[in-house]
Amino acid sequence: MRVLITGASSGIGRELARLLAAESDEMILVGRNEERLAALKQELTSDKLTVRTVSMDLADTENCVKLHSDYPDIDFLINNAGFGDFGAWEETSPDKDRKMIATNVTALHVLMKLYLADMVKRNSGRILNVASIAGFMPGPLMATYYATKAYVVRLSEAVRKELKQKRSAVRISILCPGPVKTNFAKNANIGFSFYGNDVKKIAKYALSRRDRFYIVPVFAVRLSRFFLKIAPAPLVSSIIYKFQSTRKK
Repeated sequence: MRVLITGASSGIGRELARLLAAESDEMILVGRNEERLAALKQELTSDKLTVRTVSMDLADTENCVKLHSDYPDIDFLINNAGFGDFGAWEETSPDKDRKMIATNVTALHVLMKLYLADMVKRNSGRILNVASIAGFMPGPLMATYYATKAYVVRLSEAVRKELKQKRSAVRISILCPGPVKTNFAKNANIGFSFYGNDVKKIAKYALSRRDRFYIVPVFAVRLSRFFLKIAPAPLVSSIIYKFQSTRKK
């Protein structure tokens, strides 16, 4: 199996790489931190597994196109690269917003489109898009991030239906965790490290449920998704705002 993972230098992407090493023949690890990628390559490389690392910024669409050109014929694509930001929407950095949309939305969109076309032609392959429980709700004080994850959810739901209509053997899933113990809070400018679930457990759960479309680890997060189905959006916004406001620096 040939696997490509974006955002592989840390967090969920790194743990997914570690878990998939045993069942892969070749792995392409993509991220911005060259040193961490090199360390992960050294850790995972074996007689049975070839590991290649690609240090690039996926916010540049041309890099996404080049990645597909350099590494075609992927069996399992994991779109994990992404980040967030915290603060009142009119006060957060427009440049950071644009880069977040380019990474969380455009890069995922382009890579998914290019690799899915290949998979549909050969009628095999799998895509895991890392979304978030945030994709099912409005997110005041993290408005852009929540909106990017909503895009991932809705795009994936629509493409899944198209694949089913074609009776395609290609499979797509979305991983929708709640808070996870990674560098997300620091990178998102959140005031303190809030409680998060163990990243290793999240990755293990994701792969154990890879044949499902909605992959929602942790019972409390699954329960919250049920609540989101029946609660009016204004009520959800009020609850999220109250929760988010406790994160201010």
